[in-house]
Amino acid sequence: MEKSITIAAIKDLLTSITNPADERLVQIKNDSRKGVINAYNAWENRLKKQQSILEKQQEMLQIEHYFWENGTQYIAGIDEVGRGPLAGPVVAAAVILPIDFAVLGINDSKQLSSAKRESLFDQIQESAIAIGVGIKDHQVVDEVNIYQATKLAMIEAVQQLPKQPEQLLIDAMHLPVSIPQESFIKGDAKSLSIAAASIIAKVTRDRMMADYDELYPGYGFSENAGYGTKVHLEGLQKHGACPIHRKTFAPVKNILK
Repeated sequence: MEKSITIAAIKDLLTSITNPADERLVQIKNDSRKGVINAYNAWENRLKKQQSILEKQQEMLQIEHYFWENGTQYIAGIDEVGRGPLAGPVVAAAVILPIDFAVLGINDSKQLSSAKRESLFDQIQESAIAIGVGIKDHQVVDEVNIYQATKLAMIEAVQQLPKQPEQLLIDAMHLPVSIPQESFIKGDAKSLSIAAASIIAKVTRDRMMADYDELYPGYGFSENAGYGTKVHLEGLQKHGACPIHRKTFAPVKNILK
C-alpha cells in the first residue's frame, strides 16, 4: 500500500476490513503517519469491542443451547417491568428466539440506553419466532398485590405467544403452569431470551407511560415511567393521585389519607 493513498481512503478501507489476518493490515500498521496510526488503533478497538459483544452473546446463550442441543426447540424467556413504580401497569413479555438469532447488543434492559432499547426492540420484533405481552393495570396491582399481578402478567404473556413454548426461562419467578420451567435470579443477565423479554417489556411499558403523561401531566411519567422520583413525588403533593396511581403503594396511600 503506497503512502500516496490518503488517510481518508485508508479510514474508508478499514471500515470494510473485519478479519484481523487481512494482509492489507500489515501495510497499514507500517504506515507512520499519525492519522493512519490513529485510524488503525480505532479500528482495532472496534474489533475488540465487537468480539467482546459476540463473546457476551454466546455466554448468554448457554442456557438456551443446553435445551436446543437436547431437542427443545421453542424456549420462551420471560421477564417483567414495573414492579416498583407508584403508577401504571406491570408489563411482562415472553420471547422465543430462533437458534440462528444474530441480533447483537442485547442485555438486561436496565443496562441499556433508551435509544438502544428502542433499536433492539425493533430488531427483536423482526427476528424472534414469537413474542407475547401481558399487562396488568394499577387496579389489578391494588386488588391482588404487585407480586401476584406480576405472575398474572407473565402467565398472560405466555398465553399470548402465537407459538406454544416447550420450555420457560423465567427471571426470579415460578409460574403455576404445566410447561416445564427454570427460574434464574438476575436471569436477564444470564439468558439472552430473558434479556430480550426484558427489552420488549420495558419499551412497551415506557411507551404506555409516555402516553399517560399526556393524559395526566404534572408527574413526569414520560421521564420517570411512574417511579417515585422527586418530580413525581412533588406532582403527587401538588395534584394528588391521578387515575393510574397505585392506591396501595405507601406514598400514594399517604396522599389519599
